[in-house]
Amino acid sequence: MVPRGRGKTLALGQVDANSMEDHRSQRDNEEETTDDPRKLKPGEIDPNPETKPARPDPIDMDEDELEMLSEARARLANTQGKKAKRKAREKQLEEARRLAALQKRRELRAAGIEIQKKRKKKRGVDYNAEIPFEKKPALGFYDTSEENYQALDADFRKLRQQDLDGELRSEKEGRDRKKDKQHLKRKKESDLPSAILQTSGVSEFTKKRSKLVLPAPQISDAELQEVVKVGQASEIARQTAEESGITNSASSTLLSEYNVTNNSIALRTPRTPASQDRILQEAQNLMALTNVDTPLKGGLNTPLHESDFSGVTPQRQVVQTPNTVLSTPFRTPSHGSEGLTPRSGTTPKPVVNSTPGRTPLRDKLNINPEDGMADYSDPSYVKQMERESREHLRLGLMGLPAPKNDFEIVLPENAEKELEDREIDDTYIEDAADVDARKQAMRDAERVKEMKRMHKAVQKDLPRPSEVNETILRPLNVEPPLTDLQKSEELIKKEMITMLHYDLLHHPYEPSGNKKGKPVGFATNNSEHIAYLEHNPYEKFSKEDLKKAQDVLVQEMEVVKQGMSHGELSSEAYNQVWEECYSQVLYLPGQSRYTRANLASKKDRIESLEKRLEINRGHMTTEAKRAAKMEKKMKILLGGYQSRAMGLMKQLNDLWDQIEQAYLELRTFEELKKHEDSAIPRRLEVTLLHCSIA
Repeated sequence: MVPRGRGKTLALGQVDANSMEDHRSQRDNEEETTDDPRKLKPGEIDPNPETKPARPDPIDMDEDELEMLSEARARLANTQGKKAKRKAREKQLEEARRLAALQKRRELRAAGIEIQKKRKKKRGVDYNAEIPFEKKPALGFYDTSEENYQALDADFRKLRQQDLDGELRSEKEGRDRKKDKQHLKRKKESDLPSAILQTSGVSEFTKKRSKLVLPAPQISDAELQEVVKVGQASEIARQTAEESGITNSASSTLLSEYNVTNNSIALRTPRTPASQDRILQEAQNLMALTNVDTPLKGGLNTPLHESDFSGVTPQRQVVQTPNTVLSTPFRTPSHGSEGLTPRSGTTPKPVVNSTPGRTPLRDKLNINPEDGMADYSDPSYVKQMERESREHLRLGLMGLPAPKNDFEIVLPENAEKELEDREIDDTYIEDAADVDARKQAMRDAERVKEMKRMHKAVQKDLPRPSEVNETILRPLNVEPPLTDLQKSEELIKKEMITMLHYDLLHHPYEPSGNKKGKPVGFATNNSEHIAYLEHNPYEKFSKEDLKKAQDVLVQEMEVVKQGMSHGELSSEAYNQVWEECYSQVLYLPGQSRYTRANLASKKDRIESLEKRLEINRGHMTTEAKRAAKMEKKMKILLGGYQSRAMGLMKQLNDLWDQIEQAYLELRTFEELKKHEDSAIPRRLEVTLLHCSIA
């Protein structure tokens, strides 16, 4: 029977059975059989070729396939590298040596020979066996049984491999990626457009454009304005002549059209002159001098570019925009043209041909100067021009007025400061801190001087009204007419209103508690103050005038004191009068104004009190929030001290309790000692008596 169920075909099973039977017969016969009838002879065909292992046929393969097959065989054969093979071989040899030594020791021990294994002596200190430089304390006579010692509580969780190795880079990157995903998710929920820009890469770094540097213009704004003015004047004169009906040749010649450029002429923008690279020219000269031939050959010298020896570095050529003012079409040359009479006393100038393609000059009235177009190659023309310029200069000097010896020197504002600074010795270098302190002192002095010129209410930072009530002024043309005293009072009121407008415009009042908001007078339109000050200008007085006014007020105060028969008022009396006056003023929230309390109705008083209550509640809420913030800040600042103080107080109370307990015990033992001292003699007598009886 052929065994089945082993995952083999019938032919393979037969082959295995035959091989096992052959081995059995060989063991029985103790001889080898060389002739196997089942082996194929040369020329025979295998009846069961499917049982043989598949082998590639190298004859039918290409060179690439053969090379690939050989590489595959080499890879399959070499499952380990050279280093791995060497390590495995060394490990195997070490294991063989260990087993041999172990077997040898066992055999010697069985024979009764004990061999001590020699331990390799370790140089230095064995930290696993002993404590280096240990000094054992001497045995003392103190009891250490009740001493507290700290037990060893090793934290083995921190001795794991991952804690010893530290955090891996991959773990850190993974955690950062998770954080980025969460951040991007939250950003998408809150700000989707910026998240889309961030993910799409639009917000990546873009190259910053360099600044556009253009050459300096050759025509200034003033020259352009002059050209425009000349053209406008000519156009206005020409239109006036046309409207009046004057159409003769003289008018048409003198009033030529300067407005529109002739479209029949092709205008071209002139190009800037070609610049020359001085550094490149010098480099070419240096290369030419380096590669020069021997002078024995003779001939010409090495051709070089023209160099500028005016400085160490080559001169740079400044590129400028060509002057297009002088390229105006229809300009009539003053000399050399046909049909025109030359200027008296001058030699006709030859005609200078313009560059082909250049726009012709448009100057029929010869307005533009011709110095830029002069032909200086003609010596006679140059001499004539110099003669005319000298004559023109002489006539101009003759027209000057006679000189006067009256001079008026006006020093600038900061001349005194500059002179003081120049008086300082140049060799002395002042410290920067001293310079800053001096400048700060000067700024403070200027600020104090400026503050003294302001009004008293601004100097003392007193509360000022946010709106100006101009209805307090009384009209002048009333019946009966105002007296002189009333007119003076109205003038004082008018000046007061002007001062209020000026202060609200230049120095608006900012309350101390209004840090985040705008000033009180800021809501008022400044145009109202500006309009009032235009009709009623604010006049600034000098220091002497203010001093005189102060003296007049002091004199008037003395007169009032004598007339009212009282001396200097004390602060208590002044405060009492102020409180009485302030109590007579009532604010009406419905009308947003103040009035006298005796003139207000009951409803107005109730509204005023409600408004005051609301304001007080607002102040109370603000102060409560401020106190809560300060309390929170102080708790953060002093929390540790408070907890420490509470702990110390608790320790102090415990110590006091211990002291009281110890004091009670002391008194108790003292009383016991007294009783024992008094009882000891009696006990001794009784004991001696018993001993004598016995």
